[in-house]
Amino acid sequence: MELPFAESYKIKMVEPIYRSTREERERWIKDAKYNLFNLKSSQVFIDLLTDSGTGAMSDRQWSAIMLGDESYAGASSYYNLKQAIKSIIGFDHFLPTHQGRAAENVLFSVLVKEGDFVPGNSHFDTTKGHIEFRGAHAIDCTIDEASNTELYHPFKGNVDTVKLNKFLSENAGKVPFVIVTLTNNTAGGQPVSMACLKETRRVAKKYGKMLVFDSARFAENAYFIKIREKGYENKSIKEIVLEMFSYADAMTMSSKKDAIVNMGGFIAMNDAELWRQCSKFNIMFEGYNTYGGMSGRDMNALAVGLDEGTEFNYLETRIKQVEYLGNRLKEFGVPFQTPSGGHAIFVDANKVLPDIPKEQFRAQTLAIELYLEAGIRGVEIGAILADRNPLTRENRYPDLEFLRLAIPRRVYTNSHMDVIAVALGNLFERRHQITKGVRILWEAPIMRHFTVELERA
Repeated sequence: MELPFAESYKIKMVEPIYRSTREERERWIKDAKYNLFNLKSSQVFIDLLTDSGTGAMSDRQWSAIMLGDESYAGASSYYNLKQAIKSIIGFDHFLPTHQGRAAENVLFSVLVKEGDFVPGNSHFDTTKGHIEFRGAHAIDCTIDEASNTELYHPFKGNVDTVKLNKFLSENAGKVPFVIVTLTNNTAGGQPVSMACLKETRRVAKKYGKMLVFDSARFAENAYFIKIREKGYENKSIKEIVLEMFSYADAMTMSSKKDAIVNMGGFIAMNDAELWRQCSKFNIMFEGYNTYGGMSGRDMNALAVGLDEGTEFNYLETRIKQVEYLGNRLKEFGVPFQTPSGGHAIFVDANKVLPDIPKEQFRAQTLAIELYLEAGIRGVEIGAILADRNPLTRENRYPDLEFLRLAIPRRVYTNSHMDVIAVALGNLFERRHQITKGVRILWEAPIMRHFTVELERA
């Protein structure tokens, strides 16, 4: 008999979580203006708001923290991280930042100007925000298959290189670079194939454009390449990672995801001149070049996390838990983006709550209902996140309205996944009884989903 799958780690520490009543949750979510970001963590039973900075660090990482060098300039922790980036990712130059959006801010301060176009595969919220804040435009060139949640495609995160080539042929003069998000978060945590990375590199090079990777979940992407792409089944994750980044000119990294730290990020590149230009903004926004926005102890933990996060056994455990939740949801008939993504399950709110008008924000409504049902906090990846058109100020309604359930790394057990599945199954069973959503009371002019205030429609 084949042995069942088991986690590749032991649990050394636990944190109690409070099991609230529905009456409490109804009061709390109303006080939070129906925005789950406004909830206190103590009011949440299972927290799937994000996998960013919410993972459990290992004994090796905690040990590395105790050896952190907090020197302002030239700390040994900086050189530990520099060596890890060089050996695992392959870039010669890097700048530490406090998180991924800070890395984008620094890099885009050099590269993006008003009127530019930045094509890529479904830019996520901060990426699009930093582009549009500068008066530029994010152009989505994701493959069409990503919009069909029921269709199986092994690499739904892929760039449509035909679309990209066409766009560049008409607008190359206003394109500073092409960006590829690994994995494609907005499309459902979906991976990008190595073949697509190669072809995207070829197209970008044809027009003399840099290729930049948004690399928050690059290790998960490498895992899917190993499992799904012919010719890579016998390669190690680290070998695949080095090949992936060989096609990039630069990268931004939110280390709070695949490097499994609570805070940190960086920019990396091979071009010394680009590094010099970025260092000016890094010093202004983040800190001196050998610490940026990070403490020495956090750089040490990050260096270890890059190593652990690119090991197959860890990745298999992490991604199989996401897959487990997806399989449980299938048992209840709950529709979600298939196949399961690397870091999250993306529930198709258009199909779960079809009776709610799109103007009443189906995915946000589903997030609220799931919280009321079981104290589970997810996040809307839909019309509220899509924000308004910067020119017309009209709401943008994307084809996909997702409730994202992002699973923290090494934090929850499959028993928690069972609770999530049953709660969503209950909601799906009574979906036609949920006919009213929410409307906006107040919103920020950009990246509104973090602070938006809502009321019941």
